[in-house]
Amino acid sequence: MPKQQRVRDPLHDLIEFNVERSQLEDVLWRVIQTRPFQRLRRIKQLGFSDFVYPGATHSRLLHSVGVFHTARRLMEVIDKYVPAKDARVDQALAAALVHDLGHGPFSHAFEKIGERFNLKMANHEAVSDMLIRDGEVFEELREMGSGFANDVADMVSGSGTPTIYSAVVSSQFDADRPDYMRRDRLMTGSQHAGIDFEWLMANLEVGEVEHSVDETRLKPVQTFVLGRKAIFAAEAYVLGLFQLYPTVYFHKATRGAEKIYTELLSRTITLIKDGSIERTGLPKTHPLVKFAQTPDDIECALALDDTVIWGGLSLMADSGDEWISTLAKRMRDRKLYKCIDVRAKIAHDKDDGIASSSEADTVCAGIRDEISKCQEE
Repeated sequence: MPKQQRVRDPLHDLIEFNVERSQLEDVLWRVIQTRPFQRLRRIKQLGFSDFVYPGATHSRLLHSVGVFHTARRLMEVIDKYVPAKDARVDQALAAALVHDLGHGPFSHAFEKIGERFNLKMANHEAVSDMLIRDGEVFEELREMGSGFANDVADMVSGSGTPTIYSAVVSSQFDADRPDYMRRDRLMTGSQHAGIDFEWLMANLEVGEVEHSVDETRLKPVQTFVLGRKAIFAAEAYVLGLFQLYPTVYFHKATRGAEKIYTELLSRTITLIKDGSIERTGLPKTHPLVKFAQTPDDIECALALDDTVIWGGLSLMADSGDEWISTLAKRMRDRKLYKCIDVRAKIAHDKDDGIASSSEADTVCAGIRDEISKCQEE
């Protein structure tokens, strides 16, 4: 019997890698053992959502393995319509596995800090690209061919003309969304956003749809489409995605924790850059200190994960800097700032004559801009 490596997953049950019969799966199993991939064990998929849903502690590593498993299911659909073997099959499966390699501590919340300080290594897409094209992951992927790793990196970044294979990695029904939608719902315990995944898969087809770039209409491209029998399941899928945002991803407590985290790390990095490391409460050898000093070093970025930040909170709580001490204690002890319903406050003040119509319109416009930015993420 062929040797298999297995991952027991609460969502998919057994995810198997046939390391003897499949060269690709043998290579990808070894990719999982690399330091960059194992680092994903220490990065939670949902950042601070466990402040609201204590069960939401699942990792980026498990999600990535689940996306690979879902990608294999999508390849079975493609095989019905495009039976000819294509090298892009292996590229898409590898891309599905490594697409999240570059995430920093607390996932997307870390990117806010990167935007503030213009830190390339806080951009998960840029870091993923570097890790795939060079280093341990690259060395493992190279066994599939000299240009294989670069092709995988291109597919992760979405370079080139869309194909049915790139649709496995990035599309309206790619391998990523069905995994995180069902996984996040399961681990949070939320009863929102339930989807009929098996029925969707049973009615999934390959078809051609119109494609455009910057309002320029291009020739149709192959992608996944759903048959008529899955119309109501498709509606539930779309609605489920929208339900997850207000109930899980944009929950007010989660967003409040993200704001504390952003300001805490921003203040810490500012002091480090100013040469005031001792005021942060962190030792000079702490990974966050090293990252702030040499933010373009990929090794310093790899040294960061959720546990590094959590481990530093008690040190920062004793900081001589008032802001760092206060924010570290609040984050450590879950003492979040209270949220204010700005819309309700504006409406109340307007009714009482405190706020003018122009002032209220200005604030509302700012709120709309912030919501639009969040939706783009």
